[in-house]
Amino acid sequence: MIKITEKPIDIQKVIDATSSLGAGAINVFVGTVRNTAHGKNVVWLEYEAYEGMAVAEIRKIMDEAHSRWPLLGAAVCHRVGTLKPGEASIAIAVSAPHRKESFEACEFILNQIKTKVPIWKKEIFEDGEEWISAHPTTSGSYN
Repeated sequence: MIKITEKPIDIQKVIDATSSLGAGAINVFVGTVRNTAHGKNVVWLEYEAYEGMAVAEIRKIMDEAHSRWPLLGAAVCHRVGTLKPGEASIAIAVSAPHRKESFEACEFILNQIKTKVPIWKKEIFEDGEEWISAHPTTSGSYN
């Protein structure tokens, strides 16, 4: 499952997409919108994505994760549009026979999304706004 959506993320659906009776672990990462950034109060965020390319890049990342670890399932859902503090911006779930592989693969998928997938966010503060790339070289999005 790979999904880019304007609707709130159904985290249980992301988890269910990875479920397997052979799984000894399902690792889940949920990135949420903070109420502060750079010492300022965040009013909301706006996420934009080049959807076709984003889905294709996420597919490549997931294929690489499957080649590195014995995964039984993996799913990614990323929000676009306007999000308020507390809302989930991304959910990643990974199932594997053992927890170590599920943790490693989940972190790998997240880090690769941050560096390779064309998704951008604009932070709206009480006193202005700023576009932030999802890439950690410019600013971390899911820290």
